[in-house]
Amino acid sequence: MRAIAIIPARLGSTRLPRKVLREIAGKPMIGLVYEAAKKSPLLADVIIATDSEEVMEAARAHGWKAQMTSAAHRSGTDRIHEVAQRVAADVYVNIQGDLPTARPEHVAALLKPMQRPEVHVSTIKTPCTPEEINNPNAVKVVTDKNGRALYFSRATIPHHRDKNGNVAYFKHLGMYAYRKAALERFCRLPESKLEAAERLEQLRLLENGIDIYVEETPFNTVEVDTEDDLKRVQELLKLP
Repeated sequence: MRAIAIIPARLGSTRLPRKVLREIAGKPMIGLVYEAAKKSPLLADVIIATDSEEVMEAARAHGWKAQMTSAAHRSGTDRIHEVAQRVAADVYVNIQGDLPTARPEHVAALLKPMQRPEVHVSTIKTPCTPEEINNPNAVKVVTDKNGRALYFSRATIPHHRDKNGNVAYFKHLGMYAYRKAALERFCRLPESKLEAAERLEQLRLLENGIDIYVEETPFNTVEVDTEDDLKRVQELLKLP
């Protein structure tokens, strides 16, 4: 199975401008993501997909493989799809460019379900911290007993009516693996109603009957959207 990682890196972030080029220990954030993916022995290649010449220049300066993509894409998945038309693989791994705490173990968890031919899309989850359970920025996921996603939500799911302490909450980590046919189908589909309501693009797949298999990992991540997130990453990585 030839698997490659594609890291979408859009420079025009609204909440934290130019975040993928923000420096952590003297290196652009996108570089931490790229180098973490490169450490995975399961990936045949790693490519940054961007619409920014500045990101391309940073990649060239550091020796990171990158490709320019259209500025018209509505999501990072569409950016990945464009690169997938030029680079052949059996499985495409989507690692967001604002996840500097990504690690090779995340890639291993993503690719584990892909050993089964019936799996066309996979993602990962980790147990919620107490602070994340009611935080709408931490997306929750519930699955069936076989690991198929039932729903993703910014709300606290499952709703624990009786408060008897027997419910586990899981945070969805925003990384995916797609077989090429599933990636192409996703990008042909229009935005779905639940996707628009929750602002979660993976719901487009569920609403159209495409299963997402969810593998558990003990390794949490921090998605960098704010200055506070950036500071938290510095602390987690024990950087000055």
